[in-house]
Amino acid sequence: MSDGEGIGRPKSGVDTATVVGLVVAFALVGAAIILGGSPDSFFNPPSVLIVLGGTIGVTMVCFSLGEMLRSGQLIVKTVFYKSHDASAIAIQTIRIAEIARKQGVLQLQGVLDSIRREEFFYKGLSMVVDGTPADEVENMMVGELEAMAGRHNKGANVLRKAAEFAPAMGLIGTLIGLVQMLGNLDDPSTIGPSMAVALLTTFYGAVLSNMVLIPLAAKLERNSDEELLVNQLYILATASIGRQENPRRLEMMLNSILPPNRRVQYFD
Repeated sequence: MSDGEGIGRPKSGVDTATVVGLVVAFALVGAAIILGGSPDSFFNPPSVLIVLGGTIGVTMVCFSLGEMLRSGQLIVKTVFYKSHDASAIAIQTIRIAEIARKQGVLQLQGVLDSIRREEFFYKGLSMVVDGTPADEVENMMVGELEAMAGRHNKGANVLRKAAEFAPAMGLIGTLIGLVQMLGNLDDPSTIGPSMAVALLTTFYGAVLSNMVLIPLAAKLERNSDEELLVNQLYILATASIGRQENPRRLEMMLNSILPPNRRVQYFD
């Protein structure tokens, strides 16, 4: 096993907490509907069109098409999230810093292949190995990190804005149903379907907002914070390696941004 093997290697797969949480929430609501004895009455295509289509359409007015598409990609990444072990990353970067300190930066050429999956760190360390000044590499990585944070924040904003519109679209659907019902009081056969639209759109709006959009936005922000922390570790490590600093100093800098329960003691 090389000194850089496995560094920052994310644990790929489905985010169990996200999937289980959504499944349990919808299962409980579905169970309550089924136990009520009339599950068919909770499905109404016009209500679905009003809430789902209306929410997407109105949200699209607030953002560009590209931002909407990117938010969809971020939702997928939220479900299929690659988690990182920040403590393990810190230790591995210190090991790489030791190699650079003892054997020289050029010896890190053999380490690059083992970190290829971590594109952010790979790009920065490759520039250091190629002789790019540490300050220049650090500035480039900081700029890229800020751009990434902006993209993630925009994605969360799209979800939160959609969560604001979903209940409003439900209310619009309720008003449509009531108008249809009041306009056809002379025809008793239309009262039931119109009332269903009136009630179900409010129900769909509340479910979409509070059980899907808001939780996904919160999870996206949480995952973004974790990714930002990991990339900040990479920036500190890359800059320190480029300046040929003492790895003990790097350990102190890494621990300064790691949460207390994830700090490392490599040299103790």
